[in-house]
Amino acid sequence: MTDIEQLQTELLNKNPRKILKYALENYEKVAISFSGAEDVALVDMALKIRSDIQIFSLDTGRLHPETYEFIEKVRNHYNIDIELLTPEHNTLEALVKEKGLFSFYEDGHQECCGIRKVAPLKRKLANLDAWITGQRKDQSLDTRQDLPEIQIDTAFSSAENQLIKFNPLANQSSAQIWDYIEAYQVPFNPLHQQGFISIGCQPCTRAVLPNQHERAGRWWWEDATKKECGLHSQNK
Repeated sequence: MTDIEQLQTELLNKNPRKILKYALENYEKVAISFSGAEDVALVDMALKIRSDIQIFSLDTGRLHPETYEFIEKVRNHYNIDIELLTPEHNTLEALVKEKGLFSFYEDGHQECCGIRKVAPLKRKLANLDAWITGQRKDQSLDTRQDLPEIQIDTAFSSAENQLIKFNPLANQSSAQIWDYIEAYQVPFNPLHQQGFISIGCQPCTRAVLPNQHERAGRWWWEDATKKECGLHSQNK
């Protein structure tokens, strides 16, 4: 059993590479969640530590065309496999049949995200001991301000398996991530050059105006405190 409090102390405010190195050297069944946005910097860092790392991305079926093209670009750039996790088709078909393709504008995004994102992620995490995310505190002052570098994932742990979650970029700013991308010539989603900062599904993501916070472009019709899709539901 991981002594989470001791590890939190050891990894507090450490460089992302040190956090990644710990995760990749101490957990065999560990994978990186790649969202198709700027957390490709995380993939770049990790591959310099361990070349056989598992990388997966959630294919909701509603991503921007540019995001699908970007995922393929990353695959080819690093010569890696990226596992695409897809929704269970019977459940998805039932939702669309009953409520149509845009029910989230009326009902909120949780039901749709639950089917397209949370359920596929849960299937994947059931086979892992740890996973690595690109979450940062500066992405949301409402839900991520207390994000630690390492935590027990209470949302996806089971009685049989205590799942550990690493957030190596927790204390990195958006500016630091982009400095890394530029310095190491890391590929990035072209939507970033069109005013999109936080990139999710096409119907639920829009470009933001100058000086707007990046999460303003996600689920803009909902309250700011609800701007999590369920993947990180333990965030306050």
